[in-house]
Amino acid sequence: MNTLVASLVSAWQLVVSGDPVLLGIVGRSLAVSATACALACGLGVLAGAWLGVARFRGRGAVLALLNTLLALPSVVVGLVVYLLLSRSGPLGWLGWLFSFKAMVLAQTALVLPIVTALTRQAIEDADRAHGEQLRSLGAGRLVRAVLLVWDERYALVTVLIAAFGRAVSEVGAVMVVGGNIDGFTRVMTTAIALETSKGDLPLALALGLVLLLAVLALNVLIAVVRNWRERVDGGAASAMPVPA
Repeated sequence: MNTLVASLVSAWQLVVSGDPVLLGIVGRSLAVSATACALACGLGVLAGAWLGVARFRGRGAVLALLNTLLALPSVVVGLVVYLLLSRSGPLGWLGWLFSFKAMVLAQTALVLPIVTALTRQAIEDADRAHGEQLRSLGAGRLVRAVLLVWDERYALVTVLIAAFGRAVSEVGAVMVVGGNIDGFTRVMTTAIALETSKGDLPLALALGLVLLLAVLALNVLIAVVRNWRERVDGGAASAMPVPA
């Protein structure tokens, strides 16, 4: 018990003092996750919006595959990316293995199905509610998808925040493709695993505290966005004129 208390005190001192090693790992982790989420959200929102309004043969199989990818273990994603980026792989000529770019690619592949699936569900629900009206005005699939994305932008912000939370807490894929190299590819989750195995509990706990604070901040932000949207929607509904 005394060891745990002492480790927590030392961890908190590392956080409040701005330890350079701690800040370097945190900054790298946030940079990797933010870059991966930007890429995944750009592609996932487009793909999800199109799937939300499109109807084609084999759509059910595509959605089944997409839902399967939601449960894909992160280590499997890391293995696939590793094989792609290895010297004998099709992307080996890029020289990205054990680098920042490799970790971004792995997290992008991990987060992309989540963004696509959640966007598709949000846009499909909106299309059921407003799609007939848009079609009657002559809006095609592309226009309808764009309009519905804009209409559901607050819900999609929640999707983006949730995707970032999934990325920043991931460990398996970045461990495989990044190699956990000190000063280059070591991020919060891989550093926690390493420092715990080494017995350096203060640094591991400090990184864990920062990670928990980051996830807590994301959850608070999601709640704020949701409450703000409800107030905006409620205000808009109350401002609508009542038919005579």
